[in-house]
Amino acid sequence: MPPVKPMLAKSVSRIPPGMSYEAKWDGFRAIVHRDGDEVVIGSRTGKPLTRYFPELVTAVRDNLPPRCVIDGEIVIAYDGRLDFDRLSERIHPADSRVRMLAEQTPASLVAFDVLAVGDDSLLATPQAERRAVLEAALSDVSAPVHLAPATTDPAVAQQWFEQYEGAGLDGVVAKPLDLPYRPDTRVMYKIKHERTADCVVAGYRLHKSGPVVGSLLLGLYDEEGVLQHVGVCAAFPMKRRAELITELEPLLTDVAGHPWGSWADAAAHEHARLPGTPSRWSGKKDMSWVPVRPERVCEVAYDHMEGDRFRHTAQFRRWRPDRTPESCTYAQLEEVVRYDLAAVLSPDG
Repeated sequence: MPPVKPMLAKSVSRIPPGMSYEAKWDGFRAIVHRDGDEVVIGSRTGKPLTRYFPELVTAVRDNLPPRCVIDGEIVIAYDGRLDFDRLSERIHPADSRVRMLAEQTPASLVAFDVLAVGDDSLLATPQAERRAVLEAALSDVSAPVHLAPATTDPAVAQQWFEQYEGAGLDGVVAKPLDLPYRPDTRVMYKIKHERTADCVVAGYRLHKSGPVVGSLLLGLYDEEGVLQHVGVCAAFPMKRRAELITELEPLLTDVAGHPWGSWADAAAHEHARLPGTPSRWSGKKDMSWVPVRPERVCEVAYDHMEGDRFRHTAQFRRWRPDRTPESCTYAQLEEVVRYDLAAVLSPDG
């Protein structure tokens, strides 16, 4: 019975041998319960997503077994690749807007595990056997429900890792063949892309624990020479957070003369990438930040881009005193070769 939290993965640097491999989808993780006409779609945290994806409720009734629990990912495809920004727009309080977007940019469900079918719980069933049950249960599915491709060949997994990023996917997940389903536990393995970029540090946010740095605000210059906000880097040890306050103190400046000085004006966000203002995602979270003169450059590691920003929090690697801020442009970023998402979702993967 819902809510059920999904089984999770921990990061490793390379694809481990002797496992079942799948692409890592970049969407909303979802546990889908169906019991006849009743459908409940739960998020990674157990909160319901059902009302935000009415088209998937219909698709689940049309495609999944009459009584089942499926683990998968909700995604939206646009222009041949996954589009997380359009997916995020679906979490909206107005039902009329949700239904409008469901027609304009319909979502898909990519199923990659099964927790129950009929009266049988499969939580204690090994991964390899669950996959066989899933393939049998979803043998006749049609879009927008898809069976995620899987393989036990590490060479194929490596090929997916290299090619599928061009369709907006996030790497590869590896599952031990004898692994039972363990909700809310990191027992799978994820292998994600990592690249580096030199970025301008143009501000920081304070940590919730006190007057130390929580995250550094990163910028890159576009073709017009405008400094665009591309994301943040964080995950510093507490001692390092305090040291950063001291290091950045000489660069403190007024927001009025800062390249991102208009960040609090909602209209300004339509023409430039600026540090975020409070939204339905941040709730009451304090989104204020401390501006610094954009004079220091740091190298960060990131997995992939979502449009013109880092999709996830970047990781600080080192200061780059040898780089000028003006040299930190989008041109340094590696361009990923495009790959058609339809080919990923085809029956043979």
